[in-house]
Amino acid sequence: MKKIVSITIIAIILSLTISCSKDDLPEVHPSDYLNYETQTALELPFDEEWWVFWGGRSVSDNYHAAHREQRFALDIVQKINRSTHTGNGSQNEDYYCFGKRLNAPGSGVVIAMINNIHDNVPGQFNRDFPIGNYVIIDHENGEFSILAHFKKGSIIVSVGEMVLKGQELGKAGNSGNSSEPHLHYHMQTTADPFDGDGLPTQFINYYANDQYVERGEPVQNEYVINDY
Repeated sequence: MKKIVSITIIAIILSLTISCSKDDLPEVHPSDYLNYETQTALELPFDEEWWVFWGGRSVSDNYHAAHREQRFALDIVQKINRSTHTGNGSQNEDYYCFGKRLNAPGSGVVIAMINNIHDNVPGQFNRDFPIGNYVIIDHENGEFSILAHFKKGSIIVSVGEMVLKGQELGKAGNSGNSSEPHLHYHMQTTADPFDGDGLPTQFINYYANDQYVERGEPVQNEYVINDY
């Protein structure tokens, strides 16, 4: 297992950017779903080992926790040898996760997607289209999965298509309000990514820092991989 080291800045899925330090944190957004148990059988939406950059229920571990829709959201990258990229990280292709396959975390119907937003130069942001290229899946049980920042033109599913858990959706990218390639994932109660209540996302049968997890919520600084 690779050691957990540096933290680089990744942008929020919406129109906000990371601007506060851990000494200047906003309040955790109240939630009626703290004890909620995920109804959809979820698996991690990637094939290899990834690293949780932001994740957890406190704002110190997960700045998304200050926002209603993203209360339990995750930002995930790949980190190898203490870095998320090779070289100086000036190109998207330098980043280990860029272009990597992303999968449906659970079965459902694709109800929205965008596939034509350009990938940013690392360190820059597209605040005009903050969510970037994205896929929204209706799990048909009141739960909606939102996956964001896909690589331009990489999404291979269509609106109205039924997808199965583990089915490829597209490739990881750096579109939208994102400073480097990564996956943003969260689940909520509505199809509108800007309005709804965030839901806890309990994945099943995966490893976190080499420890088997039958059902759990990934948190910051964990290396996670499915138990295939």
